Amino acid sequence: MTDVRESRPAQSGPLAPETVAALRQVSTATLTTQLMSRGLRNTFLAGLRPLNPHAARMVGTAFTLRYIPAREDLDVLGVFADPEHPQRKAVESVGPGQVLVMDCRGRGRAASLGGILGTRLLRRGAAGVVTDGSVRDSPTFATLGLPAYSAGVSATTNLVQHHAVDLQVPIGCAEVPVYPGDVLVGDGEGVVCVPRELAAEVARDAVAQEHLEEFVQAEIEAGAALPGVYPPNEQTRERYRAWAKDNPPQA
Repeated sequence: MTDVRESRPAQSGPLAPETVAALRQVSTATLTTQLMSRGLRNTFLAGLRPLNPHAARMVGTAFTLRYIPAREDLDVLGVFADPEHPQRKAVESVGPGQVLVMDCRGRGRAASLGGILGTRLLRRGAAGVVTDGSVRDSPTFATLGLPAYSAGVSATTNLVQHHAVDLQVPIGCAEVPVYPGDVLVGDGEGVVCVPRELAAEVARDAVAQEHLEEFVQAEIEAGAALPGVYPPNEQTRERYRAWAKDNPPQA
């Protein structure tokens, strides 16, 4: 029987610059539509919100950390003195352009990490941090330049509820499967997970979709009714093509 961890190896290396640039300009809403058109319906990490609305734009590849429930004889404050502790090792292993994605089983009574670790991630060049649990030191995250998304906040240290066990394995975050190397894209609405192998084509088609929708939005604002305009029929697309000649997509 094939181990699930081996069923899809982590994809390494940076994303192509043009893919990153495209993903930075499109919305998570557009991306979910593009992914649905490819048969992927469960891609939006529902319930997670940006902790700093001024640093909500995020594009990076997933570096995963999995938590299980804490156990009192193992999860004591002294474990943090060990640099091999999985939570601390994860923070010291995340590289430039990666997003630390944590599976907290949707439990937020205790934080998954705090402001000092968030600052360390920022200094390491991380693209962001995502958790389906809570963070502590939320006022720090509210001004930190690191894109950070969580389901809530809690002053309680992670050891009260969480035991860090695995790095770089498939996880579930907010009930969405996230594999190491997948692409996490964040904006003001939240976070979407894009399978790495689809990132380039999804980015390209998302830009095209939003350019068409810019035209459709203008027609609706001018008083057009929905039928034939949204979704656009061939007549609307013909008007769009004429408009697009003088209004190309912005790079």
